Amino acid sequence: MAGPYLIAGGAWFGAASLVQSRLATTDGNLSVHLRKLEEAGCVAIEKSFRGRKPVTAVSLTASGREAFSQYLGVLSRLIGKG
Repeated sequence: MAGPYLIAGGAWFGAASLVQSRLATTDGNLSVHLRKLEEAGCVAIEKSFRGRKPVTAVSLTASGREAFSQYLGVLSRLIGKG
């Protein structure tokens, strides 16, 4: 996959740095949230290096996609679009 992506409804979030910039959060805050999501089985985290630079990739798991889909359904019903 070329380049980072942030696709909320898909399987791939991309580089954690992209997620961090889109959410306007700190390193520590994002780290805590991602760890909780990983512990819940909602995301998979892969750490690697690109050259000498560390890269963290985040992707939704199947259960994470299901939970997100359910969350969107609840929101749709709350705003009367479901």
